[in-house]
Amino acid sequence: MPPANASPGITKPLLPSTSVRAPRLLFIDNLRWTMIVLVISMHAADTYSPLGNWYFVDRTPLSIPALLTFAAWQMFLQSFFMGLLFFIAGFFVPPSFDRKGPGKFLRDRAFRLGLPVLFYMFVLGPITEYFVAHSWSAPHSSFAREWWKHIIDGEVLAENGPLWFCLALLIFSAVYVLIRAPRSNTNENCSSGPPGTGGLILFCATMAALTFFVRLAMPAGSSFLNMQLGDFPQYILLFAAGIYAGRGGWLVKLPFASGVRWLALALTVGVAAWLMILITGGALHGNTKAYSGGLYWQSAAINTWEAFTGVGLCFGLLVLFREKFNSQGRLRRFLSDNAFSVYVFHPPVVIAFARIFYGAAWNPLAKFVVLTCTSAAVTFALSAWVFRRIPLLRSIL
Repeated sequence: MPPANASPGITKPLLPSTSVRAPRLLFIDNLRWTMIVLVISMHAADTYSPLGNWYFVDRTPLSIPALLTFAAWQMFLQSFFMGLLFFIAGFFVPPSFDRKGPGKFLRDRAFRLGLPVLFYMFVLGPITEYFVAHSWSAPHSSFAREWWKHIIDGEVLAENGPLWFCLALLIFSAVYVLIRAPRSNTNENCSSGPPGTGGLILFCATMAALTFFVRLAMPAGSSFLNMQLGDFPQYILLFAAGIYAGRGGWLVKLPFASGVRWLALALTVGVAAWLMILITGGALHGNTKAYSGGLYWQSAAINTWEAFTGVGLCFGLLVLFREKFNSQGRLRRFLSDNAFSVYVFHPPVVIAFARIFYGAAWNPLAKFVVLTCTSAAVTFALSAWVFRRIPLLRSIL
């Protein structure tokens, strides 16, 4: 089965270059490829950490400092980068809909989001499972037989790997069309400013409460079609916030000083609060179930931490990239152009290198760093010089 928590980034279908006319928001392109590298790092961490799901793992007993380092990296990433990507994707939805109309908008989304999902489900995912990860249950059976079994038993429906994000965004886009189509002739752009501190606090509190109640029925880790439903209150709210931001042009209006304060609080108070919740809640002694969902104070606390920390990191990174990384040279353009292809193809590359490093007597944290850097470099190179030069793939990458 594919990983339930594959964490993707912004992709070409999510931020198509035709969706926004000049001036191009180059800081968004830079955020996109940065998030893709973080996606690779998340799956490299899943390989050595006990905290995530992944096709192939190489897990050994960890010291408390190493375990806390992995936990901090994975939990802080999970608190913001998926939500940030949904926010940015939502930002580009209104202008694209206004320009294309409901029918063309939905057809374009089906092509640019749906086809990559189908490619992964029927081609790349099975190849990864059988030939690279060796994670299918009958290693002596032929690929063709296992592939057919994979189809007829319905496993293919959940075999979308990191492309679950594209599937979720396609669903969100379809819902947007259903809501917006009856008034598609109405220009819904507005000149309102972004919310202030009070509005952001209310937004975070709402996110935390909804996440807590959803996880009563669907604890963290439970999935449907490889989508972790317990995380979807955050994704839906931030996608909707992105739509409102797109209508009001908020990205250029977000105050830099305020965003930096939220970022600083997320990295200081957020770290302290995270440690306190883990220590007092018994996580270091194996009591982790209470954090996944249910009528436990640990669940309410970690959901609240995740909401405030995630929004703070999203806010801070948006203004930081806007002010400091809103330009591109040859390297950044190369990384941006290949980001979606890397997102699609990185799983077999990460797994292949993890198998090469398997058994090496290295510190797990060192393995994690080496696996991240090696996989990222090789996948970007393969994307530029192989994958995006194949005619059938070029149209969807």
